[in-house]
Amino acid sequence: MVDFGSYYNKLVNKYQIPLPHVGEISFSLGPDLVGGTVLTYQADVSAISPQDRSSAIDGVRDVIERRINVFGVSEPRVEVKRTTSGDYYIIVELAGIKDVKQAIKTIGETPLLEFKEQNTEKRQITEAETKQLNDFNQQAEKKATEVLGKVISGGDFTALAKQYSEDETVKDNGGDSGWITEKDNKQLYDLAQKVGVGKTSTDLTKTDKGYEIIKAEEMKVKTDPFTNTEEKEVEAAHLLICYQGKTSCESGLTKEQAEEKIKRLKEQATPENFKDLVKQNSTEPGARDSGGELGWFGKGSMVKPFEDEVFKQKVGTISDPVETDFGLHLIFKQDERKVEEYHLKHILIKTKTEEDIIGKQSDWKNTELTGKNLKKAVVQFNPNDNTPEVSLEFDSEGAKMFEEITGRNVDKPVAIYLDGEPISTPRVNEKITGGKAVISGKFNITEAKLLAQRLNAGALPVPINLSQQDTSGPSLGQKSVADSLRAGLISFILVALFMILFYRLPGLMSVLALVVYSVLVLAVFKLIAVRLTLAGLAGFIISIGMAVDANILIFARMKEEIRTGKPLSIAIEEGFKRAWPSIRDSNFNTLITCFILIQFTTSVVRGFAITLALGVIISMFTAIFITRNFLSLIPSSWLEKRHGLITSVKSVVNK
Repeated sequence: MVDFGSYYNKLVNKYQIPLPHVGEISFSLGPDLVGGTVLTYQADVSAISPQDRSSAIDGVRDVIERRINVFGVSEPRVEVKRTTSGDYYIIVELAGIKDVKQAIKTIGETPLLEFKEQNTEKRQITEAETKQLNDFNQQAEKKATEVLGKVISGGDFTALAKQYSEDETVKDNGGDSGWITEKDNKQLYDLAQKVGVGKTSTDLTKTDKGYEIIKAEEMKVKTDPFTNTEEKEVEAAHLLICYQGKTSCESGLTKEQAEEKIKRLKEQATPENFKDLVKQNSTEPGARDSGGELGWFGKGSMVKPFEDEVFKQKVGTISDPVETDFGLHLIFKQDERKVEEYHLKHILIKTKTEEDIIGKQSDWKNTELTGKNLKKAVVQFNPNDNTPEVSLEFDSEGAKMFEEITGRNVDKPVAIYLDGEPISTPRVNEKITGGKAVISGKFNITEAKLLAQRLNAGALPVPINLSQQDTSGPSLGQKSVADSLRAGLISFILVALFMILFYRLPGLMSVLALVVYSVLVLAVFKLIAVRLTLAGLAGFIISIGMAVDANILIFARMKEEIRTGKPLSIAIEEGFKRAWPSIRDSNFNTLITCFILIQFTTSVVRGFAITLALGVIISMFTAIFITRNFLSLIPSSWLEKRHGLITSVKSVVNK
């Protein structure tokens, strides 16, 4: 079911078979198969001391990850690779990216660290502008009321939308907005729920954009187009315990310590105390404030192990520990619901706000102090209560500016921004001199270390140069998949024909074992989420040929034993026994090579090595155990009378 779950579900749906649906696991495909880009950057760390290089590179990776999230890329990957010569490379995989040039521009910008103070000079709207705003909105309300009256009196909604709607994106097609979920447009979705299916608005509704008049034509539960199953959303919270080696983890715990801790927390956890346990123990940044709340989310929003667990949980339960790239999680499933969507038509009459008249007014304004003036940020502990805090050290120019900023903002907050996002807003208690400052607050050691890393990423910008770019479009990716499947099928057929024609019945058994091998390999690729690239598919196809290599050695040994006059049952046993050393040595050599490629090469070659290594491991199992068991199922007495099914007539005569 792991390999063919979608086909099974389609069969059950098509013929209305009274069988339960099974969970479906899809392959994780790289950007060269689904379309996308792989960007390889070389980091220039020559200006950074050796002891700070690793931290600086991790900070740059963190910045890049946050920057590519704005593109909504499916399963982006950012990894750091250090060569034996000491060079650092950052590899960015963007599957399904549309605007590659903008992505390259955004990723390549130097991290921007800014210190801002409250904006006390915000422009206020004038009386004349207020009158202008009110007059415009009154006219908009009058127009919307007239249009609503025509809708209520039976006017053609499509024609009215074409004539009056100010939403230019759907005006020409009669206001048809297609199918809308709550995630797509919550205001229109809530309005559709209020109006009801098959009905139109009976009163004006004000939204962020203006007055909305809608017609809710249909409502249905959203279904997955590939599996034809109803989509669901869950509401959940989680408690995270990370450990050394996991993504963005600075807890210092070993895996064994993390497992022991989360096991104890699982024994204590109840729906009533879960939020308190999260605030006291979770290593997730910000968990003390959020309580681990994740809100409502659907499939595809979380990493796969997390998603698989939460969607099969019962509402109101707390999961056993779940391991992901971030650590160990306890998941509290709070609620579940079906994803409903409405087919809407709408008429929008726009209104204006103060911001439309005077422009956006920020609560913060820039100072001249930026990341270029910060020498370093380190985590330290308050000598009074031993709480973690972040110490900042500026250069001489920065020290002077910081003294001026803190002097005019005593008892006021000063905001620290990284890449345009606020990361801390400490309050100034007194004027600070000497070029040093401390950021203290309600954060744990993990949050303090993460803050210091982000500050250092802005203070110690590591120049990165794009050294390689590989881009493939969706059509090229689909062609690569199709060509790879065709090549795999052809190689399978040719290998099967060779084995059957040359080795007869044992060859047929090896072909059946090869089918089992293929199913097992594909299942493993799905279960451990191997990221398949074009090179990875090549590794899998090559492993098909290698999968019968062990069988060839075994059958050749069997023929030798038969020629010496040994009974067939003993010849089969000896064939497997004498072939094992050669099988073991050749495959172990291949695995050693794959290990070297996995450890010391980039993602493309590594993908080839991973799939080849998995293929070799599974092929040894199928050759030694599966083929052997298939042969043992055939009665020896029946085979003894039919030597021609094992070896050639000439060999039998020579015996």
